[in-house]
Amino acid sequence: MDEAALHSLLADVQHGVVAPEEAVARLRRLPFADLGFARVDHHRGLRQAVPEAVYGPGKTPAQCAAIVAELRTFGSPVVLTRATDDQVEAALDDNAGGRAVRHAPAWSTVTWDPAPPRPGRVLVVTAGTADLPAATECTAVLEALGFSPGLTADCGVAGVHRLLATVDELDGADAVVVVAGMEGALASVVGGITAAPVVAVPTSAGYGAALEGVTALLAMLSSCAAGVCVVGIDNGFGAACAVARMLA
Repeated sequence: MDEAALHSLLADVQHGVVAPEEAVARLRRLPFADLGFARVDHHRGLRQAVPEAVYGPGKTPAQCAAIVAELRTFGSPVVLTRATDDQVEAALDDNAGGRAVRHAPAWSTVTWDPAPPRPGRVLVVTAGTADLPAATECTAVLEALGFSPGLTADCGVAGVHRLLATVDELDGADAVVVVAGMEGALASVVGGITAAPVVAVPTSAGYGAALEGVTALLAMLSSCAAGVCVVGIDNGFGAACAVARMLA
């Protein structure tokens, strides 16, 4: 449950759409619901302005479907990410109602019940096309949280004129997410152009000494552009959450 869902529930009680007993039954599930194999945190949206998400690896398809269904109890946005096809199909079959969106080429990310539109101009920039899975995971989560992010792909420093063509967009953004593998230099370049908060996502794209994203991660952490925030390798989800917290 987030603040919007709580306000909606209280308004429904006030106008007689929902009986007080029904509202009490729903609120009884706060702060978490114990499913036996998982304790679903319904209170996270109220505490952090970012609701709990479902991380697919390590879970069975049935568990993914059950957690998604529980999270949807209050009508807050729900995100399932890094899911297998079996997990996605189970979750979609058991949660057919509402607005479900399967995002591509994100890493099997599905969202339900997006939040109402919220202000904030967010731009996601990738160094290369190979960085799109992490970038679209980020945009999927941002959209679920109510943002309308822009996505500008393939602006790496090997052809930096491509980035310079988007200077006006960078200048007008409230937050920028930079997604880059290889040597991760794009984060420093963007951080030196825009005054907006920059969240950098190192990706595992790259050869040999790229070390599956470690080189980009260390380069971004060592950026000479002051104030660049860095999340973990390939963590588009975390970048979106960081932006949501900044703009809350």
